[in-house]
Amino acid sequence: MTALRLARPDDLPKLLPLVEAFHEHIGAPTKTDHCESALSPLLEGNPLGVVYLIGPRIAPIGYIVISFGWSVEYGGMIGTVDQVFLRPSVRGRGIGHEVLSELPKALADAGLKAMNVQIPFDDEAAQRFYSRLHFKQRNGIITLTREG
Repeated sequence: MTALRLARPDDLPKLLPLVEAFHEHIGAPTKTDHCESALSPLLEGNPLGVVYLIGPRIAPIGYIVISFGWSVEYGGMIGTVDQVFLRPSVRGRGIGHEVLSELPKALADAGLKAMNVQIPFDDEAAQRFYSRLHFKQRNGIITLTREG
């Protein structure tokens, strides 16, 4: 199994370059101070989310951020994959599949009832990937966001 460990405050220097690479990959500008202020509470144990590093402790190959919420429909705590990233050089080896298969099982011990992920509606490769992991589109449901 691929090493997956809960990130801590001293992991921030290893995490930030991965987050920057993720933002570059999706074409979104990175604001380092914004990322630090968003990640630091999670690294310090804030119960609203977690960050896991993927791969060796010395040189992680990726990360996943899960934020937590509550759902009456699902009967309790739900998780949302906020970001997941693997270095391009290690993609296609089943690591992402393994992480996203095992992590919900591990979090179920903490009470997780369901996990959500948001992907672009026109990204067919992502749809196939998540479908193989048993993520399903909820018929008639569209996620809407209001900032601020």
